[in-house]
Amino acid sequence: MEYELPKDPIILLGMINMKLRDFYNNMDALCDDLELDFESINATLIKAGFVYDAKTNQYHPL
Repeated sequence: MEYELPKDPIILLGMINMKLRDFYNNMDALCDDLELDFESINATLIKAGFVYDAKTNQYHPL
């Protein structure tokens, strides 16, 4: 089942960071489990001014 993502990039950021913090060790695990497209999420969040940091497993401001 594909997960419905929020359209607002700030809400998307909060949702992704919460799931990474509470349930997943990395973006690959999150995307695989929820059947999400990493490239699409990453592009949306980069456009909004955020970048994924694998070391902290969170999106942070650019």
